[in-house]
Amino acid sequence: MTGIRVLGVVALGALTALAELVFLLVTLPFLTRRKVRAAAVRLALFEARRLGISDGELEPRRREVRYLALRAPVGILGGVVVGLLVIGVVTGVRIVWTWSVGEAFDGMAPTVPIVLYLGLLGLVLLFLDLSGVAGVHALERRLARRLLGPDPTEALRRRIAELAESRAGIVAAVDSERRRIERDLHDGLQQRLVALSMLVGRARRGRPELLEQAHEQAQQALAELREVAWRVYPSALDALGLGEALAGVAERAGIPVHIRSVPPERLPMAVETVAYFVVSEAVTNAAKHAGAARITVDVHREDSMIIVRVEDDGAGGAVASGGGLSGLARRVAALDGRFEVASPAGGPTTITARLPEKAETP
Repeated sequence: MTGIRVLGVVALGALTALAELVFLLVTLPFLTRRKVRAAAVRLALFEARRLGISDGELEPRRREVRYLALRAPVGILGGVVVGLLVIGVVTGVRIVWTWSVGEAFDGMAPTVPIVLYLGLLGLVLLFLDLSGVAGVHALERRLARRLLGPDPTEALRRRIAELAESRAGIVAAVDSERRRIERDLHDGLQQRLVALSMLVGRARRGRPELLEQAHEQAQQALAELREVAWRVYPSALDALGLGEALAGVAERAGIPVHIRSVPPERLPMAVETVAYFVVSEAVTNAAKHAGAARITVDVHREDSMIIVRVEDDGAGGAVASGGGLSGLARRVAALDGRFEVASPAGGPTTITARLPEKAETP
């Protein structure tokens, strides 16, 4: 099917090349006019889509006319190659049909040497013709990306800027996480342990009835310490994988969390870690701030991306620039992923992270 599609693309390219050549000849005196340039842009975008190049890969830089002029001979070459292929196939069918009814083709009877000679010649010519079709298709795609795609120097500058921003975001995310851990330890666990120490001291001075209260305080302190440890890094993620770690998030959420799907095989550790924190933070926000009654988590593979989607039925109104969500956006960006928040007023809220499956820790 791929070969047939490529053949069709090249054949269509031959027809559009003739049309575009006529367009260039007719509009040659008016190429500087805005409407003519707009038409050239539309033709160039059509050619890119014909070649299977998405709009996201394109960045026309007033080079559409030059592209159309350069691809016209390439497209015509493709038409010649396709025409030769058609002629060869028709000739082969005619030879086989003529011999099958017992007649000679141009005076050639179907003897063994003649059949072997024509068969070998036909296979060689077919191989050369198909190679020509593939070569024209590859040349057209390369030409389109070169003239319609972003400037390599500019793309490199953008990539450097993205990496610098991502690095700054990672540093900020780490600092924010450290401050949150310090806050959790100081405001929660530390005060509870101080209260526990005071209770134990009072019990030692003759108030044994306080021992039960001290035991409860110790249990609560242990639960908070475990929660802080899970927020730092869940040990189940290393030992059992993403599915079990997300099951732990669902158990501690306090509201129903339905985990619709998780890839059964292990993913790269960097991807699993970011996916876990996206789900954990989104579930925590939905339970604490959105008044959600149900949360749905879906982690699946789509092409070469891992899609992490968390949806809740809460009040909505979440913004990606919020404290917790902005930290998640930086985590996702560090792996060259995309982070999206859709949260209209009244809900529902959908948080989506798209992570490259082959992502590595920067």
